[in-house]
Amino acid sequence: MSREVALVHPGEILLKDWLEPLGISQYALANAIGVPRRRINEIVRGQRAISADTATRLGVFFDVDAQGWLALQAHCDAEQARERLREELPRIPRYDRETTARPKNDHFSL
Repeated sequence: MSREVALVHPGEILLKDWLEPLGISQYALANAIGVPRRRINEIVRGQRAISADTATRLGVFFDVDAQGWLALQAHCDAEQARERLREELPRIPRYDRETTARPKNDHFSL
């Protein structure tokens, strides 16, 4: 199955949906949240992931849940991994949920 939509890095979302519409420079954001300017610049250019530390700072600054930033990054990371592993993944056997015992605590059914 080929992907029709290009993957959007969370840094692009930070730039296009937050910084530009609000008139906030990368420099001003970095100073406000107490991180090096280079960190914000690398995130915006898609060269750096949004860490839990940065997500928490962005969450406080923009008054949003840090989990949202982390979810965007996790989605991006998972899609990039799927793309990198696309030839290997079909060779991994599937766990048979019907015939095999389930874990006592299934944290993926939240």
